[in-house]
Amino acid sequence: MANRITVGFAVILAALYLYATEQIPIVHLDDPLGPKAFPRLLGAALLAIAIMLLLESLGKKKVRDAIPAEGGEQSAGWRHYWVVGALTIWTSLYVALFEWAGYALSTSIYLLVLTACFNRGRWLGNVLTAVLFSFVSYGVFTRLLAVSLPRGILPF
Repeated sequence: MANRITVGFAVILAALYLYATEQIPIVHLDDPLGPKAFPRLLGAALLAIAIMLLLESLGKKKVRDAIPAEGGEQSAGWRHYWVVGALTIWTSLYVALFEWAGYALSTSIYLLVLTACFNRGRWLGNVLTAVLFSFVSYGVFTRLLAVSLPRGILPF
């Protein structure tokens, strides 16, 4: 049921986002795609993800109906709330320290903690994923795309 509610919100959000995208004024520049191309792509991706979530939840419902229910659902629900609360607090801390610590450092630490929680016991892969993604994406954004990201306390 929760997945269907999430799908509903995602479809409404995608519709509002695509409507707002169409309100972007067209400026005739040298850009062949125009300012609406990337927002349209994001809106379409959100709709596609919502449809995939709906299909997945329908498939799980059939499997869940075939398996008898166990008594541990009550305690599992509270664990999910704790995980969502911890992720919310961790993400808020990441956002709060983003300017001071800088993109590369704060994103590396943020991703390292997340991968350590969700991919337990694989420290080498977690560290490599967090650090390489953060620093490579920092280089791509700042050098190739000329996007200004906060440097923070690191000297580059």
